[in-house]
Amino acid sequence: MWREEISDEQWARLLPFLPPLIGRGRPYQMHRPVVSGIVWVLRTGAPWRDVPERFRKWTTISSRFRRWTAQGLWQVIWAQLQREADLQGQLDWSMHFVDGTVVRAHQCAAGARGGQRDEALGRSRGGFSTKIHLRAEGHGKPMAFLLSGGERHESKFLAPLLETGAVGRASRGRPRVRPDRVVGDKGYSYTTVRRYLHSRGIRVTIPRRKDQGPDLCFDAALYRERNKVERLVGRLKHFRRIATRYDKRAASYQGWLWAGPKVWT
Repeated sequence: MWREEISDEQWARLLPFLPPLIGRGRPYQMHRPVVSGIVWVLRTGAPWRDVPERFRKWTTISSRFRRWTAQGLWQVIWAQLQREADLQGQLDWSMHFVDGTVVRAHQCAAGARGGQRDEALGRSRGGFSTKIHLRAEGHGKPMAFLLSGGERHESKFLAPLLETGAVGRASRGRPRVRPDRVVGDKGYSYTTVRRYLHSRGIRVTIPRRKDQGPDLCFDAALYRERNKVERLVGRLKHFRRIATRYDKRAASYQGWLWAGPKVWT
C-alpha cells in the first residue's frame, strides 16, 4: 500500500459518511481511490493535474473534493468524530488553548472572481498571507478553526472562535462549546478579552504585557501547557496543502483544514 493511501481503519471510519455510489445519472467511480488521491494532494501540496493515475483521473478527484466541500461533508465528518471522542472521554474541557498562525499564500491564490476582500487574504510582515485562528482542547486536539487575512489580530477573533465548534452530547440538551478555562499568549491580553471571558464564566490564563502591571493570579505551570497548541500548528503544517495556501476561495482552503487533521491523524 502506498503511503498516501488511507488505511483500512481510516476507511471504515469514513465510509458511513460518504454519498452512495448509485444515484441520479451515471454511477460514481469507487470512493476509496478518489479519497486517497485527495489525501495525496493534501500531503504533497501538488497541483491537481499532477495526481498519479493510480488514484483515477485528476478531474474526478478535484471535482469530488470541491463538491463535498460545498456540501459540508467534511464538517459533518468532523462533528461526528468530535462527538464520538467526547463520548469516550477523550476531549478535555477543563482548559482550551487558543493561538493564531500565518500561512503564506501562493501567487495563484490571488485573483478570485469578485475580488479577494472576503477570501481571508491580506498582507502581513510575511507578505501575501492568510491567518488561521485555532482552538485546541486540553490534550492538543483541534476543536475549531477560523480564517482571516494575515494582518488581522488574534484577539479580534477570540469571541467567534469560542462560539464555534460545538460538540453534541449523548443526552438531550444544547451542544457544549465553552471550556472551563482559556489559555493564550500575550496577544490576547486585552481588557475586552478578559471581560468577555469573565462574563461567560470562563477562567483566564493569559500573561499580562509589561504596560499592564503584574498579574498576581497568573498560573505559570498551566501556561506552559500551551505548547500543545503550538505542536498542533506544527502537525497541521506537515500537510503541505495547509502549510501554503494555493486556493483562491477561503471555503476551499478551509475544506483542507476540515478534511486534514481530524480524519488522517
